[in-house]
Order: sequence, then structure tokens, then C-alpha cells
Amino acid sequence: MRAKRIAITMGDPGGIGPEVIIKAVESGRLTAGCEPVVLGDIDVMREAAKMCNSKLSIVSVLDISIPAPKGVLKVLDMGPISFTKGAPSRNAGRIIVESVRKAVALAQKGDVAGIVTAPASKESIKKAGFPWPGHTEMLADFTRTERFAMMFVSEKLKVILCTIHIALTDVPHMITKKRVLSTLMHAEKGALMLGIDAPKIGVAGLNPHAGEAGIMGKEELSAIIPAVEAARQQGMDVHGPYPPDVIFHKANNGEFDMVVCMYHDQGLIPFKMIAFDTGVNMTVGLPVIRTSPDHGTAFDIAWSNKANPSSMIEAVNLALRLNI
Repeated sequence: MRAKRIAITMGDPGGIGPEVIIKAVESGRLTAGCEPVVLGDIDVMREAAKMCNSKLSIVSVLDISIPAPKGVLKVLDMGPISFTKGAPSRNAGRIIVESVRKAVALAQKGDVAGIVTAPASKESIKKAGFPWPGHTEMLADFTRTERFAMMFVSEKLKVILCTIHIALTDVPHMITKKRVLSTLMHAEKGALMLGIDAPKIGVAGLNPHAGEAGIMGKEELSAIIPAVEAARQQGMDVHGPYPPDVIFHKANNGEFDMVVCMYHDQGLIPFKMIAFDTGVNMTVGLPVIRTSPDHGTAFDIAWSNKANPSSMIEAVNLALRLNI
């Protein structure tokens, strides 16, 4: 099998990113033929390996195309960096951004098959003076992508978000026919990337009871239902909107291949309930493949050798099998 090189950005050094990368690479659970290369600070990665009692040899490389022997983890060194363990910091924000910027450049040149981003602190990014609320918006900016969507993948449940990192009070104003229809199109594309042909897509309403014919909110009538009808006219197998307290039960029982959610927590609460340790975040619409663990920096357990690498393992393996 031909090796597929995957760029893994270190994430926030103060969090569990370095630890879960080390544990994932050493686990033996990555798909055969995976050739990971970490973008970050080699000293941080070596310290994480030591903490984990890892037998990996962490080596600095300038040319990532040179294959690494078994037991060797290549690092494109972007350090040195000082940071605070278990907390956000300005320097952490800088290396988060620069490692993602470099990973995008490598992916666009075809030097790597995909990007996996370890967790980043939004506060670190803000402390460093950058405007993005998260990885997704940063990647869209670096690739000059205007239309994109955040999708979460597990074995039993797959959800995609109509709005992402915005305050809940701003969500209703963002629910338009155009935005919902765009998300439906990204849902179909994301399913095809996963190898799901002719996906059956369910749509969650924004309001309790999906608005109850306008009694509990008008967004279903003004935006969501027109978008669903437009998607059907394009040949998509779309259903809803369903009450939010019903649709996830249906999807979990296999009735839908994908659920379109109106806002961040609407989709992420049920998703993480059933797939906290194994779920994967992927961005649909980018010209490059990007996945990520679905958890955060976990500052509370950082640098204590307690982090579970399962989501990182799943994120790397998913990046290997996706097709744009």
C-alpha cells in the first residue's frame, strides 16, 4: 500500500494535543500506510513523549517527503516556544495559527494528503491577536473558502451545522433559506466524501416542536421549509424539519444518514453524548481534507498522561479515507 502523508498540527501546547498525538501514533491503531508528520515544537513533542513513556523517536525534518522508519515520528519544527501547561497563552496562539497556515500550504501543494488539527484554545488564538473564533474559520480564511460547513462524524450519528461559533441570541437572524440550503448541499457532499451514496438527510427545526406551524417561531416557515423544498427539487433526499427533541432519536436508530442542525449545541450535545471519545470533526467545502478530534484542549487534565487518544486516532483514519 502506498503511504499517505498526513499533516498533524500540534494544537495548543498547553492542552492535550501533544499527548494524544503521541499516543495515537504509538497505538498501532492508525490505518496501514499512514505516514504522520507533526507541525509544531519538537521540544514540546519530545516532552510529551517522555511523559507518556513513549518509545517513539521524535526527529526534526526539513524534507517531509523522506520516509520515516517504524518507531520514528517526524516533526516539522516550528519552535522553540514558551507556554503555560494547562492554560491558554499568547505564544500558544501563535504556534497554533502558524502550524495550520503551514499545513494548508503543504496540502495545497499536494505534499500531504490531508490535515488533522489537534485541539486549539480559542482564548490562546485571541491572546495572540488573531480574529478567528476557531480552526474552521481559520482554515476557510487560509484557503479563501466562502462556503463551508462543520460536520461531525461517528459510527451511528452524523451531524452538520447551519451556524457555527456565534452567540445563541444571533442564531435566529442567521437562519435563512440560502444558508439552510447551502448547509443541505454540504451535507450531501459530506456524505459522498464518506462514501454514502444517495444519503437520506433529516433536518432539525430551530424552535420547540419545529415551530408548531408558526406558533412557537417563524423560522421554519420562512427559511427551513423553503430550503428543504428547494433541496428536494434538486433531487436530494431531504426530510423535515422535525422537532429537535425527536430527530436525533430517529437518526440514532438509522432513519437518517445525516442530520442538519441549526446551531452548534443543538448538534453537539447529542453527538458528544454518544461519541465523545470517538467522534471526529471534519470541514466540508474546503479544497483540502481536514479533520480533528471532536474534543477540546482539556486544560484540566493536560500534561498528566490522562488523555484518551481515541478521537485523534479516528480523526487521522478518517482523513486517510476521505475524498474531496
